[in-house]
Amino acid sequence: MEKVNRCVAEPVRQLLSDKAWARWTVLVLVASMMLFAYMFVDVMSPLQSLIQTQRGWSPDAFGYYAGAEYILNVFGFLILAGIILDKMGVRFTGTLSASLMVGGAFIKLYAISSVFEGTALDLWLSSWWTEMPGSAKLAAFGFMIFGCGCEMAGITVSKTLAKWFEGKEMALAMGLEMAIARIGVFAIFSISPRLAEWGGTPSVVPPVAFCACLLCVGLLCYIVFTFMDYKLDKEMGESKADGEADDEEFKLSDVGAIFSSKLFWIIAMLCVLYYSAIFPFQRYAANMLQCNLGITETQASDIFRWFPIGAACLTPFLGWFLDNKGKGASMLILGAILMIVCHLTFAFVVPSTKSEVLTYSAIVVLGISFSLVPAALWPSVPKVMDKRFLGSAYSLIFWVQNIGLAFVPIIIGKVLTASNPGVTDPMKYDYTAPMCVFASLGVLALIFGIVLKAMDARKHYGLEKPNIIKDYEEMRIDGEA
Repeated sequence: MEKVNRCVAEPVRQLLSDKAWARWTVLVLVASMMLFAYMFVDVMSPLQSLIQTQRGWSPDAFGYYAGAEYILNVFGFLILAGIILDKMGVRFTGTLSASLMVGGAFIKLYAISSVFEGTALDLWLSSWWTEMPGSAKLAAFGFMIFGCGCEMAGITVSKTLAKWFEGKEMALAMGLEMAIARIGVFAIFSISPRLAEWGGTPSVVPPVAFCACLLCVGLLCYIVFTFMDYKLDKEMGESKADGEADDEEFKLSDVGAIFSSKLFWIIAMLCVLYYSAIFPFQRYAANMLQCNLGITETQASDIFRWFPIGAACLTPFLGWFLDNKGKGASMLILGAILMIVCHLTFAFVVPSTKSEVLTYSAIVVLGISFSLVPAALWPSVPKVMDKRFLGSAYSLIFWVQNIGLAFVPIIIGKVLTASNPGVTDPMKYDYTAPMCVFASLGVLALIFGIVLKAMDARKHYGLEKPNIIKDYEEMRIDGEA
């Protein structure tokens, strides 16, 4: 009783994360890193036809390149990244991930440049597995290194925001971070084709070089954040080497506990199916619009760039709604339904009508879908996973997701080739079959969304409940007492 009275009498110690300016500054810093990462991910997506004519990359080669971003993550790196995150903390892991992105980006830049063309390495790489040119192989290797850093950065940012916004505007913060990243997709689809034409002679080098430099800026932003995070850890009395130890230290055996969770697998399958119908689609979307509407690369990019704007505008609002009203599981279901409708529209309606108005509408609705699902999905994970292995939980979900993101582009490339026998003109592909594949992934994601909502209704995980705890400060005082 004496201890409780003393805690009540003493003034509440305010942490750095309790100060609005500090936590929102953190959001801007880490979101900037992800903004530049998302720009680099899709910098070559609007340039599929250009890279085919300039470097001889077939649809199959482009598919292998697009899937390469996730290959090392699938074969264990992402699981290791989650363990590193829980053991070493967000400062070390985020800096490492940003450095990997920068290194991989410059390898890819070298691969597509004229400096690499005709070198001994180019000739050797081109001498085996001739289906994929030497430039595509080295670019894929650089993309693999970048992908390791990008996915590691994704789980690090998720855990960072969960740490800095715990009991506060967590879903809003995660929603804003995703919205900022989506703006990066809009920006790169707007400027990549134009940068490619800079100087008069079309080339894929200028947009890739531009985004590689932006990744260096992202690394500097994250380094600035590490000083703020170090100060927060000191205030929390957790100033160990570079980690934020929880009440119980993370153990490797916790990975087994995560894998044994049925709820984990439902969330992970929903994630991999949904994202596999979005990110690989972005790689082929510009060329799909070129073929369906008979327009140029720049025109196709100008249409598709509006896809992330719906997500960017709505995601923060949805984050606020989730924080204050809930209904996360319902949002997952609605997002999957909208995605199915949009992909079927691209498969059957747009090619027959050639309507740009309908195309714009489907793209904006797909962006709305892309705001509903991520905004509801990622803030739900801290509700169902122990905080001490939250980083590993995120990493394992990302790992399952990366399996789809690695192989779906390859599958789409092969489906595109198989459904267009003898077609070599990148402006004349029929995209009906690939779009049906994307729609079928949406149907499976919808099924898992329905199962997740049913489980939440039975087990009361709180997925439909608000995220903000109104009496968070009082709860923390009681916990300290």
